[in-house]
Amino acid sequence: MTRLVDQLTDQYVTDVAALDPISATAMGVPGHDHELPDLSPDGFAARESLARSGFAAVTAAAPSDAREQVAKDAYLERTGLELETIDAGLARHELSVISGWSNAVRESFDLLPTETAEDWEAIGSRLSAIPTALEQYRATLLEEAAAGRVVARRQYVEHAAQIAGWTGQRTSANFFTDLVAAAPAGQRGSLDAAAAAASAAYAKFGSFLTSDLAPRGRESDGVGREHYALASRQFLGATVDLEATYAWGWEELARIEADMNATSGRIVSGGSIADAVAALDADPTRDLGSREAFQAWMQEKSDGIVREFNGVHFDIDPAIQRLECRVAPVNDGGAWYTPPSEDLSRPGTMWFSFTDDHKTFSTWRETTTVFHEGVPGHHLQCAQAVLRADLLNRWQRLMCWVSGHGEGWALYSERLMDELGFFADPGDRLGFLDMQGFRAARVVVDIGVHLGLTIPKNAWGWREGETWNADLVFEFMRAHSRMDDGSLKFEVNRYLGWPGQAPSYKVGERIWLEARAEAEARAGSAFDLKAFHTAALDLGSLGLDPLKAALARL
Repeated sequence: MTRLVDQLTDQYVTDVAALDPISATAMGVPGHDHELPDLSPDGFAARESLARSGFAAVTAAAPSDAREQVAKDAYLERTGLELETIDAGLARHELSVISGWSNAVRESFDLLPTETAEDWEAIGSRLSAIPTALEQYRATLLEEAAAGRVVARRQYVEHAAQIAGWTGQRTSANFFTDLVAAAPAGQRGSLDAAAAAASAAYAKFGSFLTSDLAPRGRESDGVGREHYALASRQFLGATVDLEATYAWGWEELARIEADMNATSGRIVSGGSIADAVAALDADPTRDLGSREAFQAWMQEKSDGIVREFNGVHFDIDPAIQRLECRVAPVNDGGAWYTPPSEDLSRPGTMWFSFTDDHKTFSTWRETTTVFHEGVPGHHLQCAQAVLRADLLNRWQRLMCWVSGHGEGWALYSERLMDELGFFADPGDRLGFLDMQGFRAARVVVDIGVHLGLTIPKNAWGWREGETWNADLVFEFMRAHSRMDDGSLKFEVNRYLGWPGQAPSYKVGERIWLEARAEAEARAGSAFDLKAFHTAALDLGSLGLDPLKAALARL
């Protein structure tokens, strides 16, 4: 049987890897770790042309069966939105504290192996390519700016500050020179030179952002309704009523904080959330004391959950039972997951990044994050997809990612852990609820600031009738989270510079919860939660609209 859709999308993965070696590294496609993409306008044009030709070819291809029809629909939905973004003039100039090519180039080194001399040669080659790549990117950003396509001034300034941290201008640490410090002595000469040149190129690029682009950047942090609606569809794979979702975010936050108040009373009798947080932070048994100890704790917690879950709540294939937990080599803040390589030789990895001013390494805040990034969250979801070549084509396994689906599953996984009793400790449960509330608050501020909405009457009597701006976003998030100011600043800058992504967590979680409830209602006493989870994850990543349709058939 000819499976034309699979053939076309599999070839698309190969073609993307050739034009974008950073994506090749992320997917674990071999042969490109020594390269960087062409970031000039011509390089962008080549990648955009590939997306257009791929979309046209798959549109014309007839699926051979229902499985291939799902793959075709997923590919056209993802690539179609990519083309809409390109045609709207939003693709080339994207840059923020978390997105954009200068971030992607730096992050690509985190996934490169360092075991052999050949590995270090590849690292050296990619480091040596950085000065050219950043000059190309500079040319693209200048061309975009000349056409009036810029991001908010804040993102240029804050990203330049990040770069100052990477290059040793802010602290004694230098990502590039530290990277090659572990190389074999015989290779250090060329690697040290390449690292120094890469660091200098980044420092020059940071200066360019502040001197050339920041003065041209938008004063407003909000992107407006048209841009935001497209970005929301891109992250969700669905069209939602933005005002209704904004109102729901307020309601969801109030619901969660009521639960937080009740849980706080179990920690400090009659106490408030602030009292409970103070007691937990003062408990020396909950502070691990160092990044190294925190990394060891993450690994131990993750390994224990894999052992406990396997064969009980999920069947976890031996090939993906290894999950590596690491503290990131940069101090930007945040937590994330990177999937295993295509051949599974590189394991899935959970990352934590602490800001420069981070002082405590408490477990009560982060137990829920280990579940979110690891098992049953992103690792189970992404690694299982990579493994299922019998059900999913190469594009589905390696390239397809929908934030609403993926982050929604990970947030649903945290809720599942609460249902299964893994937050019996009230401190850990307060941490879980704190992050749930944090995600609900992000729905409110992200939609509010980018659409320029006013603040309605709310449970806290806070700033009613005022219009959202960046200062109010920080104030609101500080009042509704227990995050240190350095990490919170990064988070707020992330929302301001990455419109539409932050709400995808709670919106996606809501879809997963609704789908499970509907499946349980259809099956009645025959409902099998483990079977539901297995079948749902075997679908691979999908937009939330096609996900709802697919889950309705389970």
